[in-house]
Amino acid sequence: MARIGMLPLARPNFDVPFAEEIAAKAFATLEGTGHELVGPRNLLFDAQAAEVALKELTAARPDLFLLLQVTFTDASMTARIAASVDAPLAIWAFPEPRTGGRLRLNSFCGLNLAAHSLGLAGRDFAYLYSAPDAPGAGTAIAEMLAGGRRAAGAAPVASVSQKGRGDEIVGRLRGARIGRIGEHPLGFDTCDYDDAKLKALADVTVEPIDLSRLFDTARAAAAADVEAARAIANEDVEGLGDMNAAELDRSLRLKSAFDKLRAEGGYAAFAVRCWPETFTEYGGAVCAPVAMMGERRVPCACEVDVYGALTSLIMQEAAGTPAFLVDLVDVSTEDGTSVVWHCGQAPVSMHDPDVRPRAQIHSNRRMPLLYEFPLKPGRVTLARVSQARGEQKLVIAGGEMVRAPLPFSGTSGTLRTDAPARKMLDTVIGSALEHHMALVYGDYREALRSVAASLKLPVIEIA
Repeated sequence: MARIGMLPLARPNFDVPFAEEIAAKAFATLEGTGHELVGPRNLLFDAQAAEVALKELTAARPDLFLLLQVTFTDASMTARIAASVDAPLAIWAFPEPRTGGRLRLNSFCGLNLAAHSLGLAGRDFAYLYSAPDAPGAGTAIAEMLAGGRRAAGAAPVASVSQKGRGDEIVGRLRGARIGRIGEHPLGFDTCDYDDAKLKALADVTVEPIDLSRLFDTARAAAAADVEAARAIANEDVEGLGDMNAAELDRSLRLKSAFDKLRAEGGYAAFAVRCWPETFTEYGGAVCAPVAMMGERRVPCACEVDVYGALTSLIMQEAAGTPAFLVDLVDVSTEDGTSVVWHCGQAPVSMHDPDVRPRAQIHSNRRMPLLYEFPLKPGRVTLARVSQARGEQKLVIAGGEMVRAPLPFSGTSGTLRTDAPARKMLDTVIGSALEHHMALVYGDYREALRSVAASLKLPVIEIA
């Protein structure tokens, strides 16, 4: 029997009682394997607690370090472990019911960030995405603890010249400028970038903008501009009158600020630090203004995801319609569907016509303005200019958005990918891809293959 060192990672702004319930079931499953378990049984909510636990675990010399990704966390602790221990690594993340309410755990996104970080570090790892009490979970966890279930993704293939619109699409992007507002959050290696690489790839430049400038510009917005943003929101969603008036006003002012910054700097897109400061320092959500800008073909990538902004520009050029930068938050190998989501920032033209979009507050921060609706059914294409494992490539996938109840609050949709769900899961995690992909309606895979050839990028096609 092996000695397993456990680190149960979580954040307190998710559903802590539910997270503790899931963790308790996970510990019970682990106990049933017969391995020696060492490490804390309480959730580790902060870096200091995790660091103390890691130090104690390292002294115990476990045969395997097991990260229990109980809720979403950034990848900073994963990176710390990868840099400081030589033992094998494994990650166990947990699905949650698609209730139409908030993401109570958002565990998959934490797994996604952790996998990307380990890929950049060149660390092999095993993973499991399963409820503790799911059929076969005991067998699967036993396999992982015994050295199985190693993450193995798809190898990129060299792009070949395609007869398509790649040169035309890329040509329209050359010389574009992305306004980078603030710095990406700690532990979001998925959002890191290199100016020189980006310039060499697509002749796109990035200009840094202080986050305070966005806030100051919003505070100084003219009354007429704020009312113009309010008129857009009133047309887009119902329930605006139910929002806190002062917080709603601050949120709408961010739309005016984006417009002003764009006019001054000639930006084609933004990559913006959307949390926590928009809530904690400014006092309003950026999500609905991002939805408004996206609808008007000015992508605003959250979490300062510069390559996400670039991908969105490529996708909207290919499709001639708005792009939506999504998180993949669930993959079900049981029913073959996945869920794409973001807080409440999808372009409103993507809403299911059978459902009226609603004004909403942020599920964790409790401030407006977000848009809430399920994505409309139809053919979709997803893509990402990826830097996974330190090499640039283009990731392409296709699928069908199916009509289904809203899976999670905000803007989200139920997706049946062309690739089987198991392959989608294994490719995203095994290839250590980023947690954001850009989505457009329609099938533009051929155009994207041509874009890859024009940019001289290898391709991972999830099919």
